[in-house]
Amino acid sequence: MRVGGRLAPLARDARGVFTAEVDGVRAGALYKIRLGDTDDRPDPASRHQPEGPHGPSKVVDPAHPWTDAAWTGVPLERLVFYEIHVGTFTPEGTFDAAIGRLDALAELGVTAVEVMPVSQFPGARGWGYDGTFPFAVQDSYGGPAAMKRFVDACHARGLAVALDVVYNHFGPDGNYLWGTGPAFTDRYHTPWGAAINVDGPGSDETREFLIQSALMWAREFHVDALRLDAVDTIIDVSARPFLAELAERVKGAGRRVHVIAESDRNDPKLVRDYGLDAIWNDDFHHALRTLLTDERDGYYADFGAPEQLARAFAEGFVYQGERSTFRERRQGVSSKDLEPSRFVVFAQNHDQVGNRMSGDRLGAKISVDRLKLAAAAVILSPNLPLLFMGEEYGETAPFPYFVSHTDPGLIEAVRQGRRADHVRFHWPGEPPDPQAEATFRSAVLHPERGNPELRAWYKALLALRREPPFSTLRRESVSAAARGRTVVVERTTPEARAVLHLHFGDPVEVPLPPGRWTLALDSPLAKIYRA
Repeated sequence: MRVGGRLAPLARDARGVFTAEVDGVRAGALYKIRLGDTDDRPDPASRHQPEGPHGPSKVVDPAHPWTDAAWTGVPLERLVFYEIHVGTFTPEGTFDAAIGRLDALAELGVTAVEVMPVSQFPGARGWGYDGTFPFAVQDSYGGPAAMKRFVDACHARGLAVALDVVYNHFGPDGNYLWGTGPAFTDRYHTPWGAAINVDGPGSDETREFLIQSALMWAREFHVDALRLDAVDTIIDVSARPFLAELAERVKGAGRRVHVIAESDRNDPKLVRDYGLDAIWNDDFHHALRTLLTDERDGYYADFGAPEQLARAFAEGFVYQGERSTFRERRQGVSSKDLEPSRFVVFAQNHDQVGNRMSGDRLGAKISVDRLKLAAAAVILSPNLPLLFMGEEYGETAPFPYFVSHTDPGLIEAVRQGRRADHVRFHWPGEPPDPQAEATFRSAVLHPERGNPELRAWYKALLALRREPPFSTLRRESVSAAARGRTVVVERTTPEARAVLHLHFGDPVEVPLPPGRWTLALDSPLAKIYRA
């Protein structure tokens, strides 16, 4: 290890882990490590990379003047997520600038800010899914101290913080884990290349490396929930699954921390057997999107019937063992035994917007009345709703894919990869250049252009969600059915009853159940009745 002008030997223990203790080193000191005859490289467990992924690592003092001692977190059933990308949430693109918009989110009625990945990635522009340092906060966002200020500010406003973490792969640019240990395996392959080694020789150390990262976010950064990216690409045949171990360790960290999985396998065992708290439900999005827009290309080919959205309301996954035309195989298993609070649903998110050809949002594609319809379906579902930054006022700025790599070959590979990803959707034209700064700049939010009527609708829906029967997220409290192009959802608890009429075609008269009903919220396509 080289610290300043000094060299300190790294000692290897019986399990092959290298460590060193160096006297007189203070917070702020820069260092690199050297393995054998290789060039000096940053520490894969670095806490801060102030000069990016290829620069030296920085010693960080983990202490912070926290003011959230009374904070106890948000119960699972009260979570309403608001997903942000720090770099485009404000013109400045930093955690400190984002603090200035937290009051508006608290006033809107969301209860959790979900932050897209912050682990150090190349350059100042990126989604964060090509990060290479799972312990270091992106330098262009302000680094670790700025993130702690942001979390503290969220808690002061009653907002939980969820963090998107990526433990299924590491980006290629700045990935110094190669050659430092058995972190990867060629026994399995993923869309990003060799898989992370969580079940083969040397996997104990790899698992511990990743779990320590998760524990750091929970303990040191006071994060309230972790969203695990694409867990279906973590290939694991061990008797004690990595995901189950991670969930158990994080939940034992001394704080209320929810662990939520993203997976496209429609697999309830992540919650039922592995102990995770919830799963993203892409089926709900696809069923809703196809009814809103009549899109049928790509994976949307499996959707489009109102009965599918009704099933998503009542049972969770739409595909529970049925054959998927897009996948050319059966998809999923029954999710009827999971409570609705175990699913996260959305009309928009970074994937479903950003992986479109031009990153176009619903706000640029459908009418305000249909945006209100989408909001009612998501917010008044019996699931955990997620809003994508800006949707509450009809943001029309796109959210395309963007990067700032340094290797010309990698840049071109990303360009070609984005083109290939869109083939099955038959979208016309060319995607924006992901490397161009203009592509990144186009995604910066413009709340000053927002629609106040739409924002008021979101606020009213979120207020209604906090009251019975919408505040009860139990399977027996919800039923749903399709009446032509109208989806009728009934919510019933001992305290209250409600009916939603969601009109995806021309509004039709649908009889209400017996009782005395009042119209609680009304738009041309979404009507909410309470008894």
